[in-house]
Amino acid sequence: MVDPSSNHDADDVPSDDEALLDPSEAAEIVPDDPDHPMDSDDNEDPEEPDGAHEQEEIQLQNDSLAHFDHHTDSIFCIANHPLTPTTIATGGGDDTTYIFSADVPSPVLPQSYESAPSTSRPSIPPLAKLTGHTDSINALAYTLPRGAYLLTGGLDGQLRVHSAADPSYPLLTSAAEVPEINFLLPNPHSSRPDTFALGASDGSVWVYALDPASDPANPLQVLQAYYLHTESCTAGAWTPDGKLLATVSEDGSLYVWDPFGEAAAAGVISPSSSGGGQALVGLTSADQRFAVEDGLFSVAIAPSGTSVAVGGAHGVIRIVGLPRLFSSATSPSSSSCSSPSTTKSQRGSSGAASKPKGGRQTTHGNTPGSASAGQAGAILASLQTQSESIETLSFSPHHSLLAAGSVDGSICLFDTAHRFVLRRHVKEAHEGFAVVKVLFGGSSAGAAPSSSSSTATPAASSQQPGSGDADAAWFLTSC
Repeated sequence: MVDPSSNHDADDVPSDDEALLDPSEAAEIVPDDPDHPMDSDDNEDPEEPDGAHEQEEIQLQNDSLAHFDHHTDSIFCIANHPLTPTTIATGGGDDTTYIFSADVPSPVLPQSYESAPSTSRPSIPPLAKLTGHTDSINALAYTLPRGAYLLTGGLDGQLRVHSAADPSYPLLTSAAEVPEINFLLPNPHSSRPDTFALGASDGSVWVYALDPASDPANPLQVLQAYYLHTESCTAGAWTPDGKLLATVSEDGSLYVWDPFGEAAAAGVISPSSSGGGQALVGLTSADQRFAVEDGLFSVAIAPSGTSVAVGGAHGVIRIVGLPRLFSSATSPSSSSCSSPSTTKSQRGSSGAASKPKGGRQTTHGNTPGSASAGQAGAILASLQTQSESIETLSFSPHHSLLAAGSVDGSICLFDTAHRFVLRRHVKEAHEGFAVVKVLFGGSSAGAAPSSSSSTATPAASSQQPGSGDADAAWFLTSC
């Protein structure tokens, strides 16, 4: 017997084509899944309105001993009194100079260690407020060696001289010979007290002397005025003995002046000078070996006085030899050879200038008071490690080092005893900000303080000029 259920029509069997689903009939089914909060939202209050949640504020504590905030605009220059470094003068964009004292009591512990630290402290009151400039004050300096006068120079071209003997700093005299004053440099040697140099935006260089006792009606005397720079005179430096003055300019020129005629009296004439007899050393962009495109902005003289470093655009540094002028107490033979007691750092501080590399060797005897052109005007080294302008240079008085600060924010240290080889390159020393000042502290034994010491901050050192304490040396940078 045949089972009836086994009887199927051929049409009841589906074909392979019918077993497949038509693509047009396909549809994606997505299950309903509500949004879930992100991990960062777990701790938020669901009822808190948008934007109500703010970042946590961190309370910073000021542990400085004191502060001064009376200026209403940017501060452009600072000067310390040479005998009392805690007496500080500041000048800025508000056309005002303030004098204040940073001699405040020092607590046993910083303020943040106090049981109930104060969130604010009063500013130091000014000792004196000086007005009279009609534009920003761009330069300040106390005259040396005793700080008898405070010099102020402005973008209004005014040079104003105030007596520091009186606590009120009365105005002694003033002059206005130039469009803008770029820098003021007191002569560092005690044999020329209250003498200083001025560099101006028109390229001129002036040397003045203050002597109210000899001429009360005209206490400010012009000793020299030079006009070889064709663009703004950007920086200057005295030799440690105060006999020669080096200046640089935006036109890329370097000139070394003999303001008091001591080199001329000794018969020193540099064959490399392009100053037409006015300058002892003169190098310009016309000399391709020296040329620095886009100008020079900084200058420093080695503690030995035998070489000068100039810094300019694109990180270029040139080291140039200087003539030697020997005092009556030192003969050329004793100066050119180190004595057994001379330290290694003192021998190296003169840099590569201690090894003749070129230039005409001209010696006028070996008697006291004689001089030598030596390597005057010879290019001793050319350096380029940093990428942007060299704004500041400083030789160490205790070690064979030259420091350079750049607009690219880096600091370089060069070994002056080994042909200025690079010892260290501190990139982003100030986190990308331009380095505008590098300064080695202290001074070599028996040497007068560097003219750049007037820009040091009071907290940096209380060492008296000429103490010669190498252990008290310090290195200051600012941006």
